Amino acid sequence: MRRQLRSAIGRVVASVLLVGMSSAWAQSDAQKTLDRFKSMAGTWTGTGVKGETAEVTYKVMAGRTSVMADIKMGDESMTSLFYVDGQKLMMTHFCPSNNQPRMQAVISPDAKTVTFDFLDATNLASPQAGHMHKAVYVFTNADHYSEDWTWKHEGQDAHMQFEMQRKK
Repeated sequence: MRRQLRSAIGRVVASVLLVGMSSAWAQSDAQKTLDRFKSMAGTWTGTGVKGETAEVTYKVMAGRTSVMADIKMGDESMTSLFYVDGQKLMMTHFCPSNNQPRMQAVISPDAKTVTFDFLDATNLASPQAGHMHKAVYVFTNADHYSEDWTWKHEGQDAHMQFEMQRKK
């Protein structure tokens, strides 16, 4: 009887340890989505709804802890940095308007849509000053996605939408 009890307790302890260890090893949604951005390393090209062009080059940085996007939309150049902060996926956008909005991701249940919403910004003169306020990424497949950026200025929103494809 004692041997059976010890054996049963041993199995329970082993099960608890395995569950705890697998939970610790499980990736958060934020990390999984950052991994998706890592898989985008390379250059992407696209066109906007009015025929404007875009080119984005993604590069994995800092010991694979972040992804930098070097963005050219028409005549404008900017940079976005994607990274995980705790359980949150974050983006800091370095804008030609000389401010740096920080945005936090909301990841759709199917992980195909990632919406970055404005959290705060450095070097932003006032909440009414022009800044990137939102960015929505919709992933179609490994070689196609779309971007929809929202520029907010004096309470008015302007959208820039691009259909992107991997440059081969």
